[in-house]
Amino acid sequence: MRQNGPAVTIVIAEDDDGHARLITEQLEEAGVNNPILRLKDGRETLDFFFRSGNGLKAEADSGYLLLLDIRMPKVDGITVLRRLKEDAELRRLPVIMLTTTDDPRDVDACYGAGCNNYLTKPVAFARFAEVVKRLGLFISIVKVSNI
Repeated sequence: MRQNGPAVTIVIAEDDDGHARLITEQLEEAGVNNPILRLKDGRETLDFFFRSGNGLKAEADSGYLLLLDIRMPKVDGITVLRRLKEDAELRRLPVIMLTTTDDPRDVDACYGAGCNNYLTKPVAFARFAEVVKRLGLFISIVKVSNI
């Protein structure tokens, strides 16, 4: 996935180490060779995009795509999504919810808050791998603007 400059960075906000590793491996297997950054909780994700706190910070004039889990420690994914979409600069950030919950209330809340897509992680490994591979194909053609 490219824009008019460097490759878009895929940010995975996922507290489960195994899920994060599987997502990364399956994206790479699908041919996605963009930089991938993993953040472990909602607070770290907000600090990254709002350029606050002590950790890594998003670079100005760079393109990002966020794969966001709902059930995370410190700050949940729906709150992260709302905060990002309330910000005049960050609302353009494409956010794909990638989570184990298929509760219709969560789906509605995420779309209502401005997510671009909502994908449920299947419990079975093979199905989860297939979902992420398809996501990789989608990511390889999507265009994003810089934040």
